[in-house]
Amino acid sequence: MGLSGIVAQIILLRELLVSFLGNELVLGIILANWLILEAAGSFLIGKTAEAAKRKQELYLLFQLLFSLTLPLAVYFSRVFKTIILPSPGEAVGFASIFAVSFLILLPVAVTHGALFTFGSKLYCLGVRDTGASQASSISWVYVLETFGSILGGLLLTFILIQRFHSFTIACAVSMVNAVISAVLLWPKPPQRPGPLNRSLWGASILLTVSYSLLLFSPLAGRIHLSSIRTQWRGLELVHTENSIYGNITVTGRDGQMTFFTDGVPTVTTPVPDIASIEDFVHFPMLLQPQPESILILSGGAGGMIQEVLKHPVQRIDYVELDPLLLRLITRYGSPLTRQELSDERVEIHYTDGRFFLTRTDKRYDIVFIGLACPQELQTNRLFSREFFSTAKEKMNPQGMIALSLPGSLTYLSEELRKLNACVLETLKSVFPHVRIIPGDVNLYVASDSSNLMRLSAVDMARRLEERRITTNLITGPYIDYRLQEQWLNGYEQALEKLPLRINSDFRPLAVFYSLSYWNALFSPYLAGIFNWIEGVRLSTIAVLIAAASLVVSAVFAFRPANLRAPLPYAIATTGFCSMVFDLAIIFTFQTLFGYLYYQIGLLVTVFMAGAALSSLLATRRLDRMTNIASAFLISELCLVGFSLLLPFAFMIPSRSLDKPSVYLLLYALFLSMSFVSGVLTGIQFPLVTSLHLGGTSETGQRKRRIAGKPAHTAGLLYGADLLGGYFGGLIGGVILLPILGLKNTCFILGMIKGSSLFLNLLYAGKRGHRV
Repeated sequence: MGLSGIVAQIILLRELLVSFLGNELVLGIILANWLILEAAGSFLIGKTAEAAKRKQELYLLFQLLFSLTLPLAVYFSRVFKTIILPSPGEAVGFASIFAVSFLILLPVAVTHGALFTFGSKLYCLGVRDTGASQASSISWVYVLETFGSILGGLLLTFILIQRFHSFTIACAVSMVNAVISAVLLWPKPPQRPGPLNRSLWGASILLTVSYSLLLFSPLAGRIHLSSIRTQWRGLELVHTENSIYGNITVTGRDGQMTFFTDGVPTVTTPVPDIASIEDFVHFPMLLQPQPESILILSGGAGGMIQEVLKHPVQRIDYVELDPLLLRLITRYGSPLTRQELSDERVEIHYTDGRFFLTRTDKRYDIVFIGLACPQELQTNRLFSREFFSTAKEKMNPQGMIALSLPGSLTYLSEELRKLNACVLETLKSVFPHVRIIPGDVNLYVASDSSNLMRLSAVDMARRLEERRITTNLITGPYIDYRLQEQWLNGYEQALEKLPLRINSDFRPLAVFYSLSYWNALFSPYLAGIFNWIEGVRLSTIAVLIAAASLVVSAVFAFRPANLRAPLPYAIATTGFCSMVFDLAIIFTFQTLFGYLYYQIGLLVTVFMAGAALSSLLATRRLDRMTNIASAFLISELCLVGFSLLLPFAFMIPSRSLDKPSVYLLLYALFLSMSFVSGVLTGIQFPLVTSLHLGGTSETGQRKRRIAGKPAHTAGLLYGADLLGGYFGGLIGGVILLPILGLKNTCFILGMIKGSSLFLNLLYAGKRGHRV
């Protein structure tokens, strides 16, 4: 179940991100929908397992439904746009993303969530004669599910996703589930199976045969291609392929080839967007008197490198993260792309841009950031104050950095004003001179040299003529037009009276402003919510958490009948914190080390291994523990302490990473913190399960546990865990980390777990446990 669930979650996330032109907000919405639907299946459907007579048959019914709906969900995640949108490349707003992803994930996630509760009840029944407690039985299911998730994540990331497409993977997972169901439903003489058992067994055999035919014949490939062609209707599908970094799709139309990365157009050949490329390249290149060494961080293929090479350049370092993109551009591109990528002055590096710049010993005259907007935490790392400082150290004495942001010569919306002002102020905090060239795309060039920044339009036109550069757009009159004072005056007036806020690694405000701008384009009715979120302060959240804790305490004080009520809250807050811990550790690792995919996969694996190991050890000792309540409260206290200490563990400047000892120390620290985070979150489920079912007496002597309702407890606690993860995924990466920053976010987590500790400490004695 754990293996199937993690594989289904990842492949559906990837497919929906392509369809929704994904960013950080879209990812949060999809992940949140998966978790809330799993929670609903675990609690609302799963709780019927307590009274159900045919528990095994119902469990296998949900398993067969899961195996039936997973390939269908993959198919519909590709073709739904043909139903709700008139054109293939059209983007959708917040409401459509939420509703469509909710409906597509609904049958898969709900049935998978119900499996945990039914599985827990069946496991309790299966071991009831061995002397094991109900709590340890439920915990064993949790442990096995976690180990399955680890195995599934590793298998998918490092083997399956690189060799097979999503539809084939979904069919293979579904076939395994159908085979398992057929084995468990196999008639066992002398018992005579009932009609439900026979029907389910027939269905499992039918699904097994059907998926076998799909997998071992060309059918799966044909369905895969049919769904992809439907997804890109109106365009000729040339090629589509997955890499560990995402999906690359190549389409053709009227002789033009477009390369999409996760649904977003990246490169167009043989005729690229000449206007924007020439604008972005030639203004910085003309400002530089001797542009000999150039660094391009992403977006170089498809015209940009060609334009740079028109100048007296001796060396270009071109950094691109995904080798698959350039491999496909080389295969399906034009003579232009093949020429620029094979030029002897161009050296290609397949790695993370910031990681390359941090580690290289070269110096550059111009650093181009070829990303349009910091829409997620990954790309934000190239727009932060810390990155600009690193780039400054790698420049020649008259070096400069060039980047662009969305703009307008007629009207800058509130969201665009804040985004541009934030990045501009960040540049000014590092470079004494920043030149702004407003337009439909605002161009920013920053340097330590005032002479370069003051170059007039006449001098730039003269330099263009001296270098004998042939362009389609950039001419003397055009340069004069773009550099007119009226455009700059209008830009400066638009940014007046805005708060001066700096975008940093540990407080990525530009991500929030980018998402706010994206929301304004597609869901403007939600602009008020983003404005409210932007005004959130640490003190406000702290007061709200404290007030909520007092209110809940007062309610429990006057209605003390259900003394176990704080326990699901503890699990929910732990699920919330564990999700944000994971985001914070990965986000900080990316910031300091770069987007090294396998290492991030290792971090996630270490986190889950810590959770699996601690829950395993707690489960094995559960029946021998003399005071489970104290162990649980200690784990709560440790989570509070971990929340408060986490940000300080990483407050080491990234420039220190050039020292091997610091590099290794930080790397080990990340692995350790990820493991400890997993240990602290994983240990709680067995402890809380035991307490919810009755626990041990306050004297510490072994007594018979209360014969509670294991299915109800399993569904409630597992659902609470997923519900906490739902809010953590939606709020942590979109609101807390961008607005409050790493340090304040971790402080908020400490307060949340502190409220849980307070409530459970208050009622531990009333539950009959010695503390």
